Amino acid sequence: MKKYIYLFVLICSALSVLQAQSGMGISEKENGLEYWTEFNPKKKEYKEAKKILAGYITENTTLSSRDVYLLQGVVYVTNNATLTIEPGTVIRGDYTTCGTLVITKGAKIMAEGTESFPIVFTTNKDTYSRKPGDWGGIIIMGDAPVNTFGGVGILNFDLDPKYNRFGGENTESSSGVLKYLRIEYSGRKLSAKKELNGISFAGVGNKTKIENIQISYSNDDSFEFYGGNVKLEKLVSFRASDDDFDFTQGVQASITNSLAIRHPYSSDAEKSRCMEIDSYDMIEKFDAQRNKTNVKASNVTFVNTEDNDQGLIKEAIFVADESYFSLNNSVVYGFKDFLLVKNYSFFEDFEEFIKLKNLVVGHCDNTLKTMQGDGNIAGMENNLFLSKNLISVSNGKIEDYFKIPTFEETPDFRYIKMERNNNILVNK
Repeated sequence: MKKYIYLFVLICSALSVLQAQSGMGISEKENGLEYWTEFNPKKKEYKEAKKILAGYITENTTLSSRDVYLLQGVVYVTNNATLTIEPGTVIRGDYTTCGTLVITKGAKIMAEGTESFPIVFTTNKDTYSRKPGDWGGIIIMGDAPVNTFGGVGILNFDLDPKYNRFGGENTESSSGVLKYLRIEYSGRKLSAKKELNGISFAGVGNKTKIENIQISYSNDDSFEFYGGNVKLEKLVSFRASDDDFDFTQGVQASITNSLAIRHPYSSDAEKSRCMEIDSYDMIEKFDAQRNKTNVKASNVTFVNTEDNDQGLIKEAIFVADESYFSLNNSVVYGFKDFLLVKNYSFFEDFEEFIKLKNLVVGHCDNTLKTMQGDGNIAGMENNLFLSKNLISVSNGKIEDYFKIPTFEETPDFRYIKMERNNNILVNK
């Protein structure tokens, strides 16, 4: 018997450090960040813009990859027109006039780049002078449901009132295709309460294709969703000043294989998070008879790349009242709190709205907290909850969790499962 136990110990020792892909976090056979992404856009060379986009686009229009375009002022695509952008096209947002592209309700954008020839929206500033908020961003409005009274929403971005409407009853509507797309240095703050995002999706339906989009150095949220019904895949948010993914006004969203990379010296003081989920911006406009926000996330990775003592890296995920959230097969690394909820002070309320399963929480000070009282959720046996839902809590260096968590080359944030077993079996 002792022989067999000794043999078993030898086998365990040989496998004491096992490195393998786990199916947690971003789940891809190859590094999905190769070829089309850019993690040092400050020094990226782009040709000077020779053509200008301005005013109102009222008929079907194609932007050619042969040309570089200057997005000047607020440009509206209206009259049910389709704006088609060829793979490899570069559009530069004007700093002086806060270049902003608005796809109005009924219109479409067909921006389908490729892995080798992504479409790029960036600033018109020169290399090394580029900063977050150099230009506005992209706004897409559709006719899918929102939970405001009357089912119609208005964006607070000083847009033309004639075209500043979104929402409807068409869950399966399409606002076009956004694929293999980069957006850099957008998110101009118009005022303290009027902040443009990298992309704002307002009442967008689930036939809109939204995948392989990287937003870098946005001065507000990278991706914000106001109502609608969306399917999101392979999104990358890099060094946003505010939230990476923000969901509100009853949006029904599924998000998979996506990545948020935060850095303390990019985050602002506005409680920036990887994901913020609420059902309304203002309660007086919230129609409780309509859908509450429901976000279903799987195989996502949220990571803070550097420790610091400035206090700018808060919780990874925040869920407000009357909002549903589920998270599966995902990895969160390097935050003060993994998940903070607003008013779910009792376990029964927490369980109704929040579903967590099969997660890795690494190098976080706290796991689950509420803003109420002492921060503990009454009735929750923390260790039992984590064990029951296969939530692994651990500590370690960032390189112990991800394949290439640096930016000297193309990073690779696929999770590595590291198992170390130094236990010795003893037959007594």
